[in-house]
Amino acid sequence: MPDTENKPANSLPPDNPYQSRQAAYYTLGVLTVVYSFNFIDRQLLAILQEAIKADLSLSDTQLGLLTGFAFAVFYVTAGIPIARWADRSNRRNIVALALFIWSFMTAISGLVQNYLQLLLARIGVGVGEAGGSPPSHSIISDIFPAEQRAGAIGFYSTGINIGILFGFLAGGWLNEFFGWRVAFMVVGVPGILLAIVVRMTIAEPRRGLAENRQASDEHIPFKSVLSLLWSRRSFRWMAVGAAFNAFAGYSSANWTASFMIRSHGMTTGELGTWLAMIMGVGGAIGVFFGGYLADRLAVRDKRWYMWVTALTCLVPLPFVIPVYLVDSAYVALTLSIIPGILANVYVANAIATTHAMVGLRMRATASAILFFILNMFGLGAGPWSVGLLSDLLAPSLGVESLRYAMLYLIPAALALSGACFLLAARHLRQDMAAAPD
Repeated sequence: MPDTENKPANSLPPDNPYQSRQAAYYTLGVLTVVYSFNFIDRQLLAILQEAIKADLSLSDTQLGLLTGFAFAVFYVTAGIPIARWADRSNRRNIVALALFIWSFMTAISGLVQNYLQLLLARIGVGVGEAGGSPPSHSIISDIFPAEQRAGAIGFYSTGINIGILFGFLAGGWLNEFFGWRVAFMVVGVPGILLAIVVRMTIAEPRRGLAENRQASDEHIPFKSVLSLLWSRRSFRWMAVGAAFNAFAGYSSANWTASFMIRSHGMTTGELGTWLAMIMGVGGAIGVFFGGYLADRLAVRDKRWYMWVTALTCLVPLPFVIPVYLVDSAYVALTLSIIPGILANVYVANAIATTHAMVGLRMRATASAILFFILNMFGLGAGPWSVGLLSDLLAPSLGVESLRYAMLYLIPAALALSGACFLLAARHLRQDMAAAPD
């Protein structure tokens, strides 16, 4: 992100708890760790689901509902009222409370005895996680100026991949040595402690701080925020593109471990290490530099926010398709490296662009609306559709049914995502120029 150390001190208001650049970066770092716990708790289920399936006698459709639709419905439904709360209340406290709830529900997931209990525990995780990102996005947009925002949110979004890294790595090895129940408990407890750190060490910024603007005390109705966003053609195309990208990304993240175990006979420990490196380390590099690159290029033309994002959907296609066709596990994993690096670049650019279209007291709500669209379709329909299609193909394809379910659905979703982002770019400059104060 560009250096801001030389910004004149007298341009900042006296009630600013972020006078130093270090304070802003500390908050960004802590919120990124919080977001990583969001995905550790979420991704843990993906590496453990084959063991859970055997222990609780579940079908692929049930697993798809567990990791997808049932989780997503409560995640996105709770997200909007929590975001409305965040647009008029203390966002730091909301993040701390949300982190405590989802970490506690993750820990008790290890105590369940049947599918219904596990489903209820995961719903609890979803409700808690709904309070994490929209308030965090709003805080970041207040402590980093517009020209650094995609890079800052890109850094925050590396939490997705850090979480995937530790979720796969810890879950894979803990499952091999101690079982899936212990894995849930071990991962859930540290998040409860982190919630205390958030509450005690992060300062709530004044709204509009980075732009040196004063937010109005007016309460903005939800309908007004939704109407404003939906009136922007670039947002409509971008939201649909994000939904298709999330469909591909969550389907891959939630089912790749099961595919590699079933079709290639890998163990959870070795596989968790591979996926941690590909989706975790590689993905973190991609999502940060994707936002940073878009910020740099957008100085010349704002459409680069969408052009960069479209490229990260289309470039992986020649690698994604053969992943499900090759016979070698290690060739399949090697082919997954490029898609793994580029999988989540869309997140930072979509959020930063959305915030650029709305007013100061609309940002958390705008994030929640974007997340509602992309998660209801992407997280909700993606893993469930793959699981359903796998069950439908099982009578004819047997153990390979999951391989072909992923082959039929994931590349198509990526291609449609790239096309939507290109269409969004056509309207982006005029929509950003029309943003309210």
